[in-house]
Parts: sequence; C-alpha cells; structure tokens
Amino acid sequence: MRLGVLADLDGSLGLTALQRPLRTAGYRVEPARDRRSVMGVAGVLRMLARTVPDTPFHYLSASPRVALPYIRRAMRNDGYPPGRLEHARTARQVWRGEARWFKRDVLDETLRSDPERRWVLLGDDGDHDPPLFAAAARRFPDQVAAIAIRNLAEPDHALGERMRRRAGEVPVITAGTGEELMPELVDVLGLQDPDTPIVLDWFLTAAERGNEATAQQTWTEGNAVEALVHGREYFAALHREVAEAGPGDAIMFGGWRADVDELLRDDGPAGARALADAVRRGASVQGLLWRSHHPAVGFSSVQNRRFAREVNAAGGEVVLDQRVRPTGSHHQKFVVVRHGGGAARDVAFVGGLDVARSRRDGAEHTGDTQTRAFAAVYGPTPPWHDAQLRVQGPAVRDVEEVFRERWQDPAPLTLAPWRAARDRKHGLGRENGLPTAAPAPPAAGSCTVQLLRTYPRRTPAYPFAPHGERSVARAYAKALNRARRLIYVEDQYLWSSDVARVFATALQRSPELCLIAVVPRYPDQESPIRVPSAGMGQSAAMEMVRDAGGERVQVLDLENEAGTPIYIHAKLCIVDDVWAAVGSANLSRRSWTHDSELVAAVLDDERDPREPRDPGGRGDEARRFARELRLSLLREHLGRAEGDDADLLDPDDVLATVRDAAGAM
Repeated sequence: MRLGVLADLDGSLGLTALQRPLRTAGYRVEPARDRRSVMGVAGVLRMLARTVPDTPFHYLSASPRVALPYIRRAMRNDGYPPGRLEHARTARQVWRGEARWFKRDVLDETLRSDPERRWVLLGDDGDHDPPLFAAAARRFPDQVAAIAIRNLAEPDHALGERMRRRAGEVPVITAGTGEELMPELVDVLGLQDPDTPIVLDWFLTAAERGNEATAQQTWTEGNAVEALVHGREYFAALHREVAEAGPGDAIMFGGWRADVDELLRDDGPAGARALADAVRRGASVQGLLWRSHHPAVGFSSVQNRRFAREVNAAGGEVVLDQRVRPTGSHHQKFVVVRHGGGAARDVAFVGGLDVARSRRDGAEHTGDTQTRAFAAVYGPTPPWHDAQLRVQGPAVRDVEEVFRERWQDPAPLTLAPWRAARDRKHGLGRENGLPTAAPAPPAAGSCTVQLLRTYPRRTPAYPFAPHGERSVARAYAKALNRARRLIYVEDQYLWSSDVARVFATALQRSPELCLIAVVPRYPDQESPIRVPSAGMGQSAAMEMVRDAGGERVQVLDLENEAGTPIYIHAKLCIVDDVWAAVGSANLSRRSWTHDSELVAAVLDDERDPREPRDPGGRGDEARRFARELRLSLLREHLGRAEGDDADLLDPDDVLATVRDAAGAM
C-alpha cells in the first residue's frame, strides 16, 4: 500500500485555545505532552514512518504564520516525523473563522494530488476535524484509508458511532490517547512492524525522549546490573564503596532526604560521617539535596541542612537545591563513585532509597531501629520494602551526567534571599567546579541500560531540559504497549488516573495480559500530612485497571510475620520478563510530570533458559535480569526458599499461585 498521513496539529499541540480563546477558555493552554505525559500522536506517526518508510507526512494548522516558530519547535520536541506543514496565512483569516475552509481546501488538494496513494487522516474532536474528515471520506472514498480521531471532549464510543455514520465505508478509529489509537490503526491498515533490533522495540529512541538539549546518551551497552533489594543490602554496598574512596576519587550524589545520623551498618558509621571521612582521605564529595519544604508541614529541610553541614565541615560540597516548580521536589536518588586510579571500579547506585531514617530494613521486615514519625498502623519500627540498582560499566558515566547537568545549571539554588544568605553563612553554596569528567568506564556485563528522567517545565528553564523531559512516562507507555503476558509492579502509589489509563489500555489490548501490583495497604502514610483524597485517587485508579483486566489483575499488599503491614516504597516494573525498570519515580502524575525523577531501565542481553523461554510470544525471549528480579521478589513475598519458583515462571501459573496464597491468608 502506498500510504500517506495528513495530521491536524492544533489539538495535539494545544493550539486550539490560541485560535479560539473565548470558546476554549480554561480548556487547553499547554501542549498535550504536559497534559498527558505519554508519547501521544507523535508516537503514532513515528510508528507509521518506521513501518512504511516512504510515507509522506502532511501537517495542518489553522494558526497564522506568526505561530510557526512555536509549532516547529513543539513538533521537534515531541518527535514528529519530518513533513510538509500547511498553515493559515494571516491572523485575520483565523479570527474570522475562515480556517475551517482553509483546512477543507488543503484536504481536497492533498487527496487529489496523488490518486494512487491512500491517506490516513488523523486529528481530534477539539475543533472541526470530525466533520471535515468525514466529508473528505465521502468525497474521496478511494483515497482515504482510515480516519483516526483522538477524543478530548466527549466519550470515544459516541464520537465513533457518529463518525462511522458520516464517513461511509472508510474505517474510523476513536480513542483517548495515541497509545490507544496505535494498535487499532495497525490492524485496520493491515500493517506489521518491521524487524528491528529488540532494543528499539523496548527502549526510547533519542527522538522519543523528546529532549534535544540533554547530553544524555540514548542507552549504553555492556553494563553489569545488580538489584539490591532492601535498605540493609544497599547501605552495606554503599558503605563499601565510600569507605574505599580516597585521593583522586570523586563521589557525586542526589537525594530527596538525608538524615545525618542514619547508620550504614549496625556498627556504623552514619552516612554523613562516611562521606566526611572520604573527604578527609582526599576524595572529592559533592551532593545535591532537595532543600525541602518547611518542617512545620512535615518535611526534611532541617535534616537535609544538617547532613550537608556535616559533610561540608570536612571539606565536601553539598548544596540545598530548590530549583523546582512551586510545590515540586527533587526526588532523584542516586550515588556515583568514580575512581581516579581505575575506571573499572567505578560504580553508580540508582533507585528509590535515600540515606534516611526508617530505610535500613531487611528481608525479615522488622523495620529500621532508627525510625521517625510515621503512621501508627505500621508499628513503632515501620517495616520498609525498597530497591536500588548497583551499576558498573558505561552507564555510570550517564548517571554522572545527570548530576553534572543539574550542578551546572546557572539558576540560583533558591530565589529566597534570606535562604541564600543563610546558605552562604553555613558554607552551603557552590564554590568549586566539578572534577574533570573522565571517559565512560569499560564494559562490565551483559545489560543495556537506559536512564529515564522527569523534569518539569520550569522558569527559568533547565538548560538541559528547557521544555522539561517526560522520558519516564514515555518509556512506560512504550514498554506497556509491547506487553503481552505479565506486568509485575511494586509501587508506593499507583493512584493517578493518567497512569492507570496506560495500564488499562495494555490490558484491554492484550486479552492474555495479567497484572500483579504490590502496593502499601495504607497509601501515603510516610508523610505526617494525611490527605484523604490520596486513598480516593488510588481507589479510582485501581477501579479503572480492574475494569479493564478483571480477574487478570491482582493488587496486593504485604505484611511481616508479626502481621504488621509493610510499607511499599519500591518503584519498579517488569514486563514479560524482558524489560525491567527501577528508580525514584512512582506511578503517579506528580512523578511523571512535576518532580525531578531518575529511573534505570534494563534490557539484559543474556537470555533465561527456563520455560517459557518467550512468555510474550514476540520472539523477545525472557531475559536473565528481569526474570530473576521478579522471581526473587515473589519468593520473598511468598516465603519461598531460593530456587523454589517452578510455579512462578509461567504467567498463568504465577497469577494463580499469588491468588491462592492471598486467599489462604
């Protein structure tokens, strides 16, 4: 089939509000990338460009010439394939309501220009697209291959029925997001994705990341990745690395919270003391801690300041970073250790764990003896479940680049002059430059790693993400779009309807797909501020997912041997035993749009030989890291011994096993 695509950009780029300010007041004023953080329409078009390489793309906008720089920049940021852009010539033409006829004329001219080519018409219901496209399909039924409408203003089933009546025999697809449109469009057009390297099927391309300003690599190969489940395991590994740092070595870290007295081992030292000792031995130590909200509302500004002051008193340089959106936070949690005497020893840690009170729990989940204020339902020493990755290889340099980009941001660390004065008084400013960046470490293992981030739009803009970055959300959308048999999730929240919709879409598309989600029994109990709407939000998200998957969905919480609920703070996801992601980003809209986040996605080149070897049935084959991480977590939660997992391998078996275990309780 000789295919062409004609896409109306006004809804997907949020331009309708600019053209119809009275009609659309309060409706849409920002690009769709900010309203719904997944890949959207641009992802659909990239799929078509990849599947049918010679497809021409024509874009329509009723915006006048003066808006062209904005349109082209937004298209570039969202990764639209190159193509011809047709736009209204003057603002007068737009404001007099003549843009509708301009679009009709462009449609007719395009469809007449090449009678042998069949066109996909793609738009939304925010303006005139449905009647314009339906009329074009009646006039040119042989030239229109399909109509795809993203519904924004009304239910898609109602829109779809009306469109199908108007469009005659031309197939019509309606859905709420690009991810939902994509598989139906593939079926209607009879397309098949071409053979591509598996990494392109699971990882974001540079264009799909949507951030040209970053120096971040798209992904790196040849990494050794180890999952450190629980704070005790991570803190012990962190202590070993920090204790060996000396002259010529560099330690860089970012965190949301840090307690000056939190021990790394039972016999010490505390994390701040370990870093200070490394400075005294000659290592360079620099850190970015979120400044945090005022302690009166239950946050950790006092603790973070004390931590920074202790390290800085020894000659380190830890700053309090408030370069965030209002009410936002720096939620990234990572540590990088670079060795001047040998890059092969370099290591990075990425995940959901800060060096903070309550985090140093173990597999028995008796809790951290160094506790803090917490909901009474979790007992005097709240059991805590979490995970961090230990990475060696070229990806270490990528984690370092995350730190360097934030550190070199020229914006003031705080806009409040009294806070800046206090920082200077206590030596909490950026006085020194960073150590010279060393080359990436050599290959160390079999894993390909992609770093994913969330940065919001901010004023002043982040130099490394001037329009923000949504690669966490986009990567989840891409991976779940490929899911066929099993999604395993552990998450602190899973309560946003925007996030739940991505999971629900995957469940609706794949009738054999199962979802196992492990969440806290009592959500958001870490904060001393109790927000009843949090539980309501989680319930609404769960209802959406259960409606889509029915009995294929299992949502569970954990408790220890004493019957005390375990607080789930992990943020991880495993899809079809192929793609695994661990990081700081929760499955919530805040983590996908508003706070800074860091996630490491892992695709192991080493296949797992156990049956089923290809659970997704796509030829991707189960991967050692993803499968072993899922099995180790399930063995722990089910009280199993090492190797006791024969009934946890097949997705159908694991769903039944987990359901039976929960029922037995």
